[in-house]
Amino acid sequence: MRSDLVKTGPDRMPHRSLLKALGLDDAEIARPWVGVAVSASEIVPGHVHLDGLAEAVKIGIRSAGGTPFVFPVIGVCDGLAMGHSGMRFSLPSRELIADSIEIMAEAHRFDALVLVGNCDKIVPGMLMAAARLNLPAVYVSGGPMPAGRIEGRPVGVSHVFEAVGRASAGTIKNGLLRDYEENACPGCGSCSGLFTANSMNCLAEALGLALPGNGTLPASSAARIRLAKKAGATAMACLRAGLRPRHILTPAAFANALALDTAIGGSTNSILHLQALAHEAGLGLGLETVEAVNRRTPNLCRLWPSGPWSMGEFAEAGGVPAVLGELIRADRVDGRSATVAGRCLADYAAAVAVDGSVIRPVRNAYSPSGGLAVLRGNLAPDGAVVKKSAVDPSFFRKSGRARVFEFEEDATRAICGGEVKAGDVVVIRYEGPAGGPGMREMLGPTSALAGRGLDRDVALVTDGRFSGATRGAAIGHVSPEAAAGGPIAFVRNGDEIVFDLDRGRLNLLVKSEDMAARRAGWTPSPPRAVNGYLSRYAHRVSSASLGAIIGKEKGAS
Repeated sequence: MRSDLVKTGPDRMPHRSLLKALGLDDAEIARPWVGVAVSASEIVPGHVHLDGLAEAVKIGIRSAGGTPFVFPVIGVCDGLAMGHSGMRFSLPSRELIADSIEIMAEAHRFDALVLVGNCDKIVPGMLMAAARLNLPAVYVSGGPMPAGRIEGRPVGVSHVFEAVGRASAGTIKNGLLRDYEENACPGCGSCSGLFTANSMNCLAEALGLALPGNGTLPASSAARIRLAKKAGATAMACLRAGLRPRHILTPAAFANALALDTAIGGSTNSILHLQALAHEAGLGLGLETVEAVNRRTPNLCRLWPSGPWSMGEFAEAGGVPAVLGELIRADRVDGRSATVAGRCLADYAAAVAVDGSVIRPVRNAYSPSGGLAVLRGNLAPDGAVVKKSAVDPSFFRKSGRARVFEFEEDATRAICGGEVKAGDVVVIRYEGPAGGPGMREMLGPTSALAGRGLDRDVALVTDGRFSGATRGAAIGHVSPEAAAGGPIAFVRNGDEIVFDLDRGRLNLLVKSEDMAARRAGWTPSPPRAVNGYLSRYAHRVSSASLGAIIGKEKGAS
């Protein structure tokens, strides 16, 4: 065992003395050591209950003959960071999370890991650490928040953001606005809806690093506690079997995760995170693979914000195992892929039938291709992404005049002030990984458009990214970004932009000689944040087309 380096032999007597200061006895010290990384905090609704789940994980580890050691991990609440400068720290926190878990696991020579998290960036950061360390590891999430209810309808935090847009248009009464604030988020858990957190928690099942139910069991349920206990015992089983993350994280596993993502219409952020995870596993995952999987995978679900169904209803309909089973039967997912449960993916997926409403069968899919789309063209030579399932089909192919903004906040003010009109294409630039820096999520402007009833008439194009709660023609991850001299840096007000989601095209209708003239003499501006972590991040982060990873050199893949 790795932990023997710390605890075994006469020269480790001082180490054992320190361990006994923790209250451990000789038997506990001698057992395998399992690090339990927990992102519990009192500021994040998705994490406020994780201490309790960590206790359940410890019970599972001890029941299987191991000794657990809990240590903390940071976590940013994207909802609370949304719409201001704090959001610049969200995506960069992914790298800090992976690094901090690596430091704790290597310094203390843990034999295995259980990763207890929730919410966007925390999930991929934990999975990245598991792949990098390649220790037996199991991920268990805190689970989704229950839906609130307003006027008899299930709602979540995305509806509150859109209600703010409705208020700016004068189409909602103040009393009802207050009801949204009070009732949309009724308890702990990741925000209810297929946003980035719940997308990643579901994809962890398809990847094979989490147990069935990880993505959908409610945060406050007894089943979630039982799952945490099982995760602790499963980590010990993986240790004894020698089953490590890189045995599981094969090219087929990533294709399976992409297939699930596009079948359920998950967040575009999951593409960034899967690319970063593949990099840690020593694999490549280019946008061409995303395109190929999306083309062959039917869209089976329309969960919030793409449709009417909540995460709770998805769970009741069979959740991830039901979707995977349908995709395996249709030969869209490789059911032979290994999982931490010690069984192949098909073993737990095939027995769960789809319900036909929340989860459609392949023969009655919403569309023959998936819910995500990669776009390319002269405005995005290296690619851009859009959540196609959240766009009205009437808006798949459009052109419009550019309204250019250098900051998210300026765009939101213009939208709420009625300055953006039907037919406009809002362009927000210098919000990419390096230019932001930090590649902010932009739920504010997209929700303002939806709230004002413009989500079928106005597109939004950015080198930044969008919350999984976004709906409408929100085209993000435009690469190269403006700060790297990408074409988006040279768009001007009134330019015509054309997009076609079916054909995967995004073009700027400006003559090449005019673009060359605009580029003449251009020099990149310095990052907006000149001090601290964001400055270091801006100088090392890669393009969004590579997953916004931190390489040995900028742009390394």
